[in-house]
Amino acid sequence: MSLTAFRTLGRSGLVVSPQALGTMTFGPGAWGADEATSRQIFQAYRAAGGNFIDTADIYSGGESERLVGQFIKEAGSRDDIVLATKFAFNGSASPLTATQAGGGNPNAGGAGAKNIHRALDASLKRLGTDYVDLYWMHIWDGVTPIEEIVQTLGDLVRAGKIRYYGLSDMPAWLAMKAATIAAERRVPGPIAIQVEYSLVARDVESEHVPAAREGGMGVMPWSPLAGGFLSGKYRRDDTKNTGRLSGPNPFGDSKFTDRNWEVLDTLKTVAAELDRPVAQVALSWVMARPGVTATIVGASKLEQLAGNIAATQVVLNDSQMARLNAASAPPASFSAGLTSPMIRRMVFGGHAVTGWGE
Repeated sequence: MSLTAFRTLGRSGLVVSPQALGTMTFGPGAWGADEATSRQIFQAYRAAGGNFIDTADIYSGGESERLVGQFIKEAGSRDDIVLATKFAFNGSASPLTATQAGGGNPNAGGAGAKNIHRALDASLKRLGTDYVDLYWMHIWDGVTPIEEIVQTLGDLVRAGKIRYYGLSDMPAWLAMKAATIAAERRVPGPIAIQVEYSLVARDVESEHVPAAREGGMGVMPWSPLAGGFLSGKYRRDDTKNTGRLSGPNPFGDSKFTDRNWEVLDTLKTVAAELDRPVAQVALSWVMARPGVTATIVGASKLEQLAGNIAATQVVLNDSQMARLNAASAPPASFSAGLTSPMIRRMVFGGHAVTGWGE
């Protein structure tokens, strides 16, 4: 199995693997892997030909960045690696304190220029490098003007401290505005967006995916297995499900809905036809979606990584893809309805017309 079916990320010259190794699991934590296991996962990913490593300043309190930097140094492969990290979340206060009034330095988080420079300098020190290939705004803070974000990140590209940048977890209009400002001013713009995208999280298809296509940005799904829900290890009739979704987690119990169980049933049927694990089929589906450049896959065990990589060999036929699409179809949105086949035929005198990039 190999991850060398390289492609460029968005409308850029950055060449990446179809799967990026997410390293949120590197270091201590509820779903973490110790240093030895993390090293094995990193080495196995590299041995499979993967070149795209994704981390963040807040993963394991900075330990993920430190371990990634150490592993890259040990391998002597910095020029071979596309190294991505993120800024925006505030690490100056504990999660409990941060949810209350006060408790931390407000300028140690967000997307303002002051924090971006502070966060990048700290990440570079932990990573043991003098540049990052792809710098992500981890989440929009809701207040910093996009003009400031584009200016600051563009200046860092020109200074050589980052090579490219992308936007994660933001409104679609913000990503499109960033791309437009950059194009009009002829300055570096975002080359990718990172969003939750899976068979049970398809709402991004309404606005985010079209915005990315129009703005020349690649789509990078995170949590393509919906926090493990699409691994098939959870059962509707089991009130004692164990795993990431059974305790405190970012999703709560939001994945355990009647609709999602029905999607999982269809997924299991298709997986049985292919004689493949459920998780591999779920990954294959999201990797084949229009606009998706690289899918972020994480692992806390070596066998999980092997399964993720094996998903690149799974091919869904038209019937299987159609059934998965139908079972997981998101509720109709206003914007999606504007370009529905029925409306388009009305516009074009009864003809079915396909647009660029569809």
